[in-house]
Amino acid sequence: MCALPAGFRVASGLCGVYGSRDPAHALRHAGVEPVWHNAEVAFGGAPVWTDTTGHVVVCGDVLLYNVASLQAQLQCSARAHGEILAELVRRYGVAEGARQARGMFAVAIWREPERELVLLRDAVGARTLYHARQGSFCWFADRLSVLRRTPAVSCALSLTALRHYLSCAFVPGEETMWRDAQELAPGTAYVFPGDRRILYWEPVQGEWDPEAPLPFYARCLRPLLEDAVQQCLPASGPVGVYLSGGLDSSLVTALAARYAPGAVHTFAIHFGPEYPNELEFSALVARHCGTEHHVLELRAEVVREHLPETLALLDDPIGDPLTTPNLLLGRAAFQETSVVLNGEGGDPCFGGPKNQPMLLHALYGATQSEEDAYFRSYQKCYDDLPELLTPEVQRALRDAPPQSALLEPFFSNPRMPAYLNRLMHINVRLKGADHILTKVNNLTRACGLVGHSPLFDPRIVEASFAVPPAFKLSGATEKVVLKAAVADLLPQAILARPKSGMLVPVQGWFRRELNSYARALLLDRRARTRPYLNSDTVRQWLEYRGDVWSRYGVKLWLLLTLEVWLRVQEDL
Repeated sequence: MCALPAGFRVASGLCGVYGSRDPAHALRHAGVEPVWHNAEVAFGGAPVWTDTTGHVVVCGDVLLYNVASLQAQLQCSARAHGEILAELVRRYGVAEGARQARGMFAVAIWREPERELVLLRDAVGARTLYHARQGSFCWFADRLSVLRRTPAVSCALSLTALRHYLSCAFVPGEETMWRDAQELAPGTAYVFPGDRRILYWEPVQGEWDPEAPLPFYARCLRPLLEDAVQQCLPASGPVGVYLSGGLDSSLVTALAARYAPGAVHTFAIHFGPEYPNELEFSALVARHCGTEHHVLELRAEVVREHLPETLALLDDPIGDPLTTPNLLLGRAAFQETSVVLNGEGGDPCFGGPKNQPMLLHALYGATQSEEDAYFRSYQKCYDDLPELLTPEVQRALRDAPPQSALLEPFFSNPRMPAYLNRLMHINVRLKGADHILTKVNNLTRACGLVGHSPLFDPRIVEASFAVPPAFKLSGATEKVVLKAAVADLLPQAILARPKSGMLVPVQGWFRRELNSYARALLLDRRARTRPYLNSDTVRQWLEYRGDVWSRYGVKLWLLLTLEVWLRVQEDL
């Protein structure tokens, strides 16, 4: 039921160890062959580069967008992106070097003069990086499944991460589902010895002119959008775009069609003619922009078949029903191109409609905390936790920090005085880095694609925080400034339509196509979730007893995802 395909494996990436007496031996013992090591640290599984002096060694995944300008600035002949990053760190230090490196990276850096190891993740979190302690050792890897194979990480689950997952459909912040492993936050460097964290990039609320009209901000935003898309395009050949027909993917498609050096292929999905879809809007944009349009029909049975391998690729579980469709969409895109763009980022950065419940809370929600209201706004299992979690888990969580601790720093941030910007800050830092970008990163790379999210470019994020909130979310109209910035590029039907989101029909699936499959897994006496979840509550949901708000399908998808994820971890 949860078997991985024959020959399936998760591609290994950066893995290393620091603090061992013989780090190369320790790394080999974990099944990773070192590619570079000295007496203090060993790197394996990824390319290695050095700066021009050989004093800075970089290992990992690096893709920089501003290579040409950095080469001119540094006056060096280095062409490899990792070499350029190494040179930046040598000349400017870790924080300033990382700030100047605009792109996607997750690397380990050895600085020979300082005798220190630096773990470094890009500003917005387009790449992932994990670490764990084993006594005085520090293990690190860019894939959680790789780190899981080291002696530093046991099979014990983090109950606080489990609680967050059931509330949000992903694991937010630095926790992972494995109790012993942590994720490095985006825009952060982690330095050894000393366990020092350096936050080198963080969005802050910019100053705006209250007298400036909407067109002023739209004109400022437009060139940033154009440059963000152009820098993601291949130098030659075709490019793909995931096109839902919503504003965000449509504007990326329009800009790609304007600037791409070759054909633009767009990809849309639906789940069968009996379920609602957005195909008329994606087809409208494809015709308007002159793309080669591809449509995939994905039935519940197909999604179920590919769910285990999808979750094996995701590191932490992500309870988004679009994960498997994203993987299958990537495989279709790989038949046409090696580079694919998406519209992710528009909602977190420009006030998507999911912020509206929180704005209503700010006006009328005096009876509940901001943190409670935020978790409830996801409409997952937050309010169900007392009935869903077993008594043993609830007892174990009594001494744990409250869930509100994750969000309190955001809601009290003096550098984000505007309430909408505080919500956007949470969405960029947590949902963006730990759900959206992680999903894009892992699934596109598994398909052999380079995936880009141009609306998450740090310059666009910064620009969004310098726009008055009323020009982002105004009443029921979302992303006002974004629509104004691209009004000449898209049909009016796209600009005027409200946000609907990709409607995966999980409510219907669990009543019909997926019901027996979910029952067999979730109610099995050997279910991996049985120690954590109350079987009576799970059974009630599977029977749709008391589903007043038609939300059981979404909740069951979270539980099924977790169960399958736990099972496939045993085979990795």
